Amino acid sequence: MELLLFRTDIKSKKKVKSLRPMLNNHSDILNWSVDLEDIDNVLRIEATTNLSEQEVMDLVSVQGFYIKTLAD
Repeated sequence: MELLLFRTDIKSKKKVKSLRPMLNNHSDILNWSVDLEDIDNVLRIEATTNLSEQEVMDLVSVQGFYIKTLAD
């Protein structure tokens, strides 16, 4: 399992809900959440090792959101 962390501009429950079908139905994503309380609106993804950071960024940015890897 891999843990991927991203800074986003997902700032409301409505926006999180718009991503739900895409993220829930992705075969390599085991669990995910968006921390709406965090200043960086962190998207946290638990995934198989088959999923790359770039793939997640492509999926989310196509939906119209800003997304960038969160530096350690």
